[in-house]
Formats: sequence, C-alpha cells, structure tokens
Amino acid sequence: MKKITILVPCYNEEKSLPLLYPELKSLMDSQSAYAWEVLFVNDGSRDNTLAVIKALHVADARIQYVNLSRNFGKENAMLAGFDYATGDCMVIIDADLQDPPSLIPQMLVYWEQGFDDVYARRADRGRESWLRKRFSLLFYKILDHSTRFDVLQNVGDFRLLDRRCIEALRQMRESERYTKGMFCWIGFNKKEIVFNRADRVAGESNWSFWSLFNLAIEGITSFTTAPLRFATVCGIIVAFVAFCLMLFYGVKTLLWGDPVQGFTTLIVVTLFLGGVQLLSIGILGEYIGRIFNETKRRPPYLVGEYSLENTL
Repeated sequence: MKKITILVPCYNEEKSLPLLYPELKSLMDSQSAYAWEVLFVNDGSRDNTLAVIKALHVADARIQYVNLSRNFGKENAMLAGFDYATGDCMVIIDADLQDPPSLIPQMLVYWEQGFDDVYARRADRGRESWLRKRFSLLFYKILDHSTRFDVLQNVGDFRLLDRRCIEALRQMRESERYTKGMFCWIGFNKKEIVFNRADRVAGESNWSFWSLFNLAIEGITSFTTAPLRFATVCGIIVAFVAFCLMLFYGVKTLLWGDPVQGFTTLIVVTLFLGGVQLLSIGILGEYIGRIFNETKRRPPYLVGEYSLENTL
C-alpha cells in the first residue's frame, strides 16, 4: 500500500488546526486505498500550536509532528518536513485552509499517472491588496527573465511531490533558501491544477509586506546573478557617459573657453555617481552576506522533539 505524507508547516496556528484536522480526517478516511501520515512541523510557535498538535497525535496515530527548537522560518520548516517524511509522495499544504484539501485526490490521480510534481496554480490570490498583488507579479517576472529555468507564476507551496523530488530537495542544504525556486530548479515531470485560493479561516497571516520583500530578495539572489550584471552594466554606462562628457567639455574649453559655472550640474552628477556606487556596493553586499552565511555551515534547523522515527 502506498503511503502519502501531508506536510503542514505551522507557526502560531492554534486557531486554524482544529478546523484543518476534520478536513484532513475526512480526506484520509475517504481514500482508504492509501496509508496516510500527516506531518506537522511546528516552527517555534509562541501560542498553543504544539499542544494542539500533540492532542491530535494522541487522538489519531496518523498525526505526527516535528517541533523545531525555535522559529527558523517556513523555508527551513519545509526542509525539516522533507527530512522526516516517510511517504511515497508528499503534499505540502498550509494550516489556514487557503489551500483546499479537496484538491488532493485530484493530485493523487495525476501522480498515479506518472507525474512527479503536481502543483496548484492560483487563479485568484484571495484577499490581497492591489499593491501586494502587483509586487508579487513583478517579482515573478523579474525572476523568470533572469534565470535559466522556467519560474512558475502564481504558484505557492501547495503541491504534491513524488519521493524522488523529495530526495532531490533534501540534497539542497543551503541556509538561504527559496523553496519555490527549488521546485522549479529540480525539474521532473510537472502537472498543473488551477484553483481559487480562499481566505484564511482563522488567525492572521504571519507574512508582512517586508517579510515578503525579504523573501523576494532571497529568491532573486539565490537563483540568479543578474543584479551583479546590472551593477556592471550601470558602471559601464556611467563610465561611457563620463568619457563622452570629458571629450565634450575638453573640446568646448579649447574652442570657446570655459568660464566657472555649472555648480548645480556638478552636484547632480556627484550625487548620481554616488548613488550608483552605493547601489552596486549594496548588491555586492547581498551576495557576500549569503556567502558568509553559507561558509559557516550551520544546520538549517534544529529539532527539539519529534514523534516519529528519525529518517535522516
């Protein structure tokens, strides 16, 4: 009998879990042809999330959990799920029911047909601000045009992964993680399902605008060196313009003289060049900082306790 793991990363989801579990239980009971495992990864929640998970574990043997020693972020919590999952395939789903468990049977059908990565594309992003939607689409376009592989737009973490996809993702141990890009990078046979994303059933989103902005920076710097090339191109353009201006003012001085003037122009040019230099240094700093973090070789996460046998 094939085994299915449902991975649920959790951070402060004590209100959502009692609503999520009946949906998952109904799904597992209706799909008796499979063995099931629901793996909750508690990412250092500050509320009673862990207590709720432990209560579910006592009531249902199919519920397992991994409790991280502190909050390491959703990206690292998913890596913990990859490490501890025991199923032949895995479905990643959020605890807030924005991703409907009712789509999982359809994912399983495509998996049985031979697809390795069955991902859910959002036809509707749910209740998001106009500005946030625009920035999200802009980020996907930038990343897609600056990488050598196709980046899926409006696709989150809600997907089914075959065991060989899980094993591939387990090998990627970098600490600066952007898992949505990794899903695309590993390739394999993919299949799309389109759905309308719902609103949260309880609690509040842990993703602020700045959290998403930082995640976007992680995604860009993790999968492309285009910003470094952008800084190089800016330097070349500025140097060319400066050279042309030098020739222009040199010829002008020889032919017509050059009385003292142009203080405003001098200030503007100085500020512009300073801004370009600071931008270039900032881009270099982003990459150097990631090199620094990777060279420390620290584990992406630490486990406080878990309910199932260690698969590492």
